Amino acid sequence: MEKKINHNEVMEVCLLAGKIMMQSGAETYRVEDTMRRIADALGNHPSHSYVTPTGIVFSIDGAGTKIIGIPARSTDLKKVTIVNSISRKISSGDLSVEEAYHALKQVETANLAYPVPVQIAAAALSSGCFLIMFLGGWHDFIPACIAGGLGFSGLIYFHRLVELKFFAEILASLIIGLVSFLFVITGIVHQLDKIIIASVMPLVPGLLITNAVRDLMAGHLVSGLAKGAEAFLTAFAIGAGVAVVLALY
Repeated sequence: MEKKINHNEVMEVCLLAGKIMMQSGAETYRVEDTMRRIADALGNHPSHSYVTPTGIVFSIDGAGTKIIGIPARSTDLKKVTIVNSISRKISSGDLSVEEAYHALKQVETANLAYPVPVQIAAAALSSGCFLIMFLGGWHDFIPACIAGGLGFSGLIYFHRLVELKFFAEILASLIIGLVSFLFVITGIVHQLDKIIIASVMPLVPGLLITNAVRDLMAGHLVSGLAKGAEAFLTAFAIGAGVAVVLALY
């Protein structure tokens, strides 16, 4: 005898998948498409969703409506890839509702990010590479790596210290400006502008800007404008931190 589908369980799976994807930096249209495909595969009933960067409203005809909040957002494309993989397994019938929910719960609680030292080293190296890309001299490569690494370290530390949004970005760019200016004062480097620009590149919300444009092109105007505003405020915070140093010195 075929087991009766529990629509509440299907909605929980869809909402959990959407929550993980939104928290990990996925585009709005991708989240809605994934939730719809999961609902179709598990329940074969029409579903409706309304996704914003801060919350998801989801309903299945005849089963009511549920809402889930998105308290925080970051960038973890590995989790987005795993959720997409789980979605494909659900669509192919390889996972039941219970198995899918358990797999998604494991993804939600998993820490798939690289260790902090690796992230800092990558930010430092990329800062030096951006310096060369912006036609800086090789003699400024190491100072740019140091400034970028210290700035990214400050970003991570201040994010953990204070949850106030954009506060960490301002202080991180302030550190980059101070370190870069100290390098110029001591005569180690001579291209202050290129070192600062290269060092703040790891802080720039590139994925957020890309997702905002893609959401606008896909017709998700609310999400696109919201993400665009967040990206603008982040960029403004980065510029404000650097501007404070330049104004003082």
